Amino acid sequence: EMESKVSEGGLNVTLTIRLLMHGKVRGCPRGAKGETVKKMREESGARINISEGNCPERIVTITGPTDAIFKAFAMIAYKFEEDITNSMSNSTATSKPPVTLRLVVPASQCGSLIGKGGSKIKEIRESTGAQVQVAGDMLPNSTERAVTISGTPDAIIQCVKQICVVMLESPPKGATIPYRPKPASTPVIFAGGQAYTIQGQYAIPHPDQLTKLHQLAMQQTPFTPLGQTTPAFPGTLGSVSGEQRSSVVLPVPALTLFPCICPGLDASPPASTHELTIPNDLIGCIIGRQGTKINEIRQMSGAQIKIANATEGSSERQITITGTPANISLAQYLINAR
Repeated sequence: EMESKVSEGGLNVTLTIRLLMHGKVRGCPRGAKGETVKKMREESGARINISEGNCPERIVTITGPTDAIFKAFAMIAYKFEEDITNSMSNSTATSKPPVTLRLVVPASQCGSLIGKGGSKIKEIRESTGAQVQVAGDMLPNSTERAVTISGTPDAIIQCVKQICVVMLESPPKGATIPYRPKPASTPVIFAGGQAYTIQGQYAIPHPDQLTKLHQLAMQQTPFTPLGQTTPAFPGTLGSVSGEQRSSVVLPVPALTLFPCICPGLDASPPASTHELTIPNDLIGCIIGRQGTKINEIRQMSGAQIKIANATEGSSERQITITGTPANISLAQYLINAR
């Protein structure tokens, strides 16, 4: 019934599903010299890409019509079960652990996946026999959440089908900042206004984008009050009027992907606190639906941000920002941009 709903109900369209896997785990479907993933691509008809880089985690992106995605997931689930069976032959364990996959889903779609009062996720669990858990927090520096599925390969395949139906019926709202696994050890050092990455014994100049973001985060000039002209983004944007603000996209998230070591400052500057006062009628656009926007600002800036409860008779709300000077500066900028 579910298969007919997907194919006959006009839902058999191109879809992209992202999986999160540990890069060095034996179960990763890359296989010897890529043969396993090559076979999966050929037999399923789906495009399967595995992220590169020196990361403890990898993102596996599966794109294609829904039937191709289901075939690819079936092959991955059975490959995982085969690896579990093989590993148990050398183990004293008596019960076989379930196959477990982690999907990466835009946070804006997780509400539909959970359903009112958890009704949808309960229905998926009961009808497929798979265990499904939606993470409460977003993955670092992103607006995506991990959805963990575990069970038998057949249960997982049925579960993925139902999740695909939900994702197609409830597209993401607004822009999604995709989760990118953080490299194991790629510090960025800022010196003389330039960003450098350390490769072996050498410091290699990093793209200008990070340098500009660093300049933004470290600038100490006071921020323009809300409702007036937004401060310029160094080197890339001029003044932006209130009417134009909503159409401007700033590449801010890249900043928090790298630990910053700044000359003249300790590697971990002492935390300080800054307070802002925001009109009540603007607080909603800063918090966002169910706190999505303020959580994005927290993750992008690395600062702790607390919004005081509304007080009777007051037309303003107090926002307290705690963190390093760079954290606070970036958090102020992002709040102003909202």
